[in-house]
Amino acid sequence: MEIKKLIEKYEGEMIACRQDLHMHPELSFEEFETTEKIIAVLKDLGIEYRKTEPTGVIADIKGGSDGPIVALRADMDALSVNELNENLSYKSKNEGKMHACGHDSHVSMLLCAAKVLNDIKDTLKGTVRLIFQPAEETAGGAKAQVEQGAMENVDNIFGMHIWSNIPTGKISCLVGSSFAAADFFTVDFKGKGGHGSMPQQCIDTAVMASSFVMNVQSIVSREISPLKSAVVTIGKMEVGSRFNVIAENAKLEGTSRTFEYETRDKVEDSIRKFAQYTATMYGGKANVDYTRATPPVINDKESALLAQKIIKESFGEDSLIFEEPTTGGEDFSYFLEKSKNGGAFALVGCGNPEKQTNAAHHNGKFNVDDDALKYGVELYVKYAKEYLDKQ
Repeated sequence: MEIKKLIEKYEGEMIACRQDLHMHPELSFEEFETTEKIIAVLKDLGIEYRKTEPTGVIADIKGGSDGPIVALRADMDALSVNELNENLSYKSKNEGKMHACGHDSHVSMLLCAAKVLNDIKDTLKGTVRLIFQPAEETAGGAKAQVEQGAMENVDNIFGMHIWSNIPTGKISCLVGSSFAAADFFTVDFKGKGGHGSMPQQCIDTAVMASSFVMNVQSIVSREISPLKSAVVTIGKMEVGSRFNVIAENAKLEGTSRTFEYETRDKVEDSIRKFAQYTATMYGGKANVDYTRATPPVINDKESALLAQKIIKESFGEDSLIFEEPTTGGEDFSYFLEKSKNGGAFALVGCGNPEKQTNAAHHNGKFNVDDDALKYGVELYVKYAKEYLDKQ
């Protein structure tokens, strides 16, 4: 049976699944019910699977002939957000938790793709690995699953994210950088406290920290090529204890975003340098703790072009768009790093003002146009099949 017809056959079940998951959101590494719901579907289909710890599922659909392994990934965690969609029939039932980023739709699309791929498995020239990943929002789930063998022997991987900024029926898949590396850092300045009326006896970390905040922005403007992109943000400062006491300690927290590994290295090195130089200039000390959270998502050319070809052939030439890279982070990058032949990540439009599904991600009003799900399923299925066919 034609792939579109099979998707149509399962579309109602997929939408019902998505809405059920939306009503029962679970936070990162707490997706126990979601994991069991996924397993129930895979068991019913007779697909081999194994659980990862503490949550998540990896499953293999073995084709009619031997060949490479292509992986498809869907993340499954929700956010600590209060849902504000008051009239939604499937509004979250878990107070303070919400699928405000569309991961409920990712799971539903991949489960539907599993049904279709299972129906046509005899035509597959290799194996399709299904990765249901926990804890994307805390950037820990992909790494944990990689450590538990998710990418063992995988030749290529494909993933997607539902995207409210893009209209339903439009899909973006770029060659090259798609999501930025998302890193976090703290800077602790140490000075010498004392009475506010006697600054000559002290080393003021309030001045030290303020100088650092102002000067660190020149990393982007003066140390990074204007042809490259970088963001350095100081989001939090804790300085001092009282109005008339010169601050002995200051703690700053920030984030940096870059699209290339070389730029990432440069930004980290410069933040460390600026902190030390600033502290030395004022007679204090500095300690920098820099955490590399997620690498950049970089689509290799061959994989991205395959996805683009499928999008145009399946949904029409005008369905393919090129959304600008986002400085948001996405831990799909950990899977890409372990894939033998790279892979690609696409953005599937779900924005529809008439259905009020164009609210920003991570917003309490976020919702998904269920008409968008079938596009994601078809892209999942055809990417896996065509990748295996051409090997």
